[in-house]
Amino acid sequence: MKQPIISISGIRGIFGVSLNPENIITYSNAFAHYLNYGRIVIGRDGRFGGDIIEKLVESVLLMSGCEAINLGMVPTPTIALAVEKLKADGGISFTASHNPQEWNGMKFINSKGIFLNAKENRKFLKFADEDGNRYVERDKIKQVEYYPEFIDFHINKVLSIKSINVNKIKRRKFKVVVDCVNASGSFIIPKLLVKLGCKVIKVDCDGSGIFNREPEPAPENLKNTFRAVKKHRADLGIVVDPDADRLVIITEEGKPFGEEYTIVTAINHVLKCVPPRKRIAVVNLSTTRAVNDLVNKYNGKLYRSPVGEVNVINKMIECKAIIGGEGSGGVILPELHYGRDSLVGIALVLSELVEFGGKVSEYKKQLPEYHILKTKLDLNELNPDEILNHFREEYKQYKQNEEDGLRIDFKDSWVNFRKSNTEPIIRIITEVKTMKQTKELQTQVLKEIESINKR
Repeated sequence: MKQPIISISGIRGIFGVSLNPENIITYSNAFAHYLNYGRIVIGRDGRFGGDIIEKLVESVLLMSGCEAINLGMVPTPTIALAVEKLKADGGISFTASHNPQEWNGMKFINSKGIFLNAKENRKFLKFADEDGNRYVERDKIKQVEYYPEFIDFHINKVLSIKSINVNKIKRRKFKVVVDCVNASGSFIIPKLLVKLGCKVIKVDCDGSGIFNREPEPAPENLKNTFRAVKKHRADLGIVVDPDADRLVIITEEGKPFGEEYTIVTAINHVLKCVPPRKRIAVVNLSTTRAVNDLVNKYNGKLYRSPVGEVNVINKMIECKAIIGGEGSGGVILPELHYGRDSLVGIALVLSELVEFGGKVSEYKKQLPEYHILKTKLDLNELNPDEILNHFREEYKQYKQNEEDGLRIDFKDSWVNFRKSNTEPIIRIITEVKTMKQTKELQTQVLKEIESINKR
């Protein structure tokens, strides 16, 4: 039997193949045991099969003696926020994030509304490895509480963020094209934008869970959305991934703003709204150097962590950061909750644009300019450790960081190699000041990998 991919990001697999009733039941019951059969919040990203997993897990939790709180189809950050605010013992989000249509998965959340860290994961997975499930008799089965209206609580919390001037945003009357890939953001994102006084043009917001394009919010997958922004003469486009924890912006020209620049914009907005002593930010090791430039501009402090939401959060807590996130479009604002949240990102970006006063493309031009390229190689016959060892030795004279794969910093550029936690691929990220230089560096790296494979 094929097994799901297990990582610090939870479990993911192809629905009905490597993610099947047997392992869904096993991990659900193990999580119930790990949480001592308490209150567990559940919700799904809307993709095909999520409703089946939802019903199955709901039944397993009840038969395990838990009380289940079912939010229905909602973003992962909504589930995490609900765990914290409803004082639940934990939560499960049924999502495969940006993975293709045939995938699904489960993300596990602790009582603080944060994904399980490495130590918590080990303890939880130990229960999953044990033989036998643990169930209660009929008289000990508890109730399910359905709470779909929690999305309104989430929206209201976002509208109350201190650095956001809701009235100013309303007066700007943004025209926004919204692409939620027919998943969990389909209803909550347009609703938030309407409350911010925006005119909303929806693209793939029917909540059907059927992806009309690849769900990764990368430029090559957003051509129809780019065209929609230009066609409707919108001020900007907003795109989220299936579980709506990542935010990508499109300029009024129908061009990519750059997913890295979501967190750059959010940090730019938040840091100038607080006293200098509080200007502390955290991003991961794969995030653009533009963040360094901005934090230095405000005489703040920047810390970096390994890739992964929980790693960024742990570093933020340690450093008492007021803003953090990842270059994949993830914004974390502790004022609301410790977790990536596209709704928070939307509010911060719109507030920053209102203060700027000009067009999105004009705003981008006044930010530090870097060009980043991200690619991924299917491993197939490739040995990722052999690749990392080659570059480690070949460029040992340069600064290297091995907290998260291998990052090599050259004088005016950097490259990062990471084995994916969720897919059988290796991710390669390069960044230089100009796109021409970035492409040249990426080409050089790929040629070296090809030569390794031919040996």
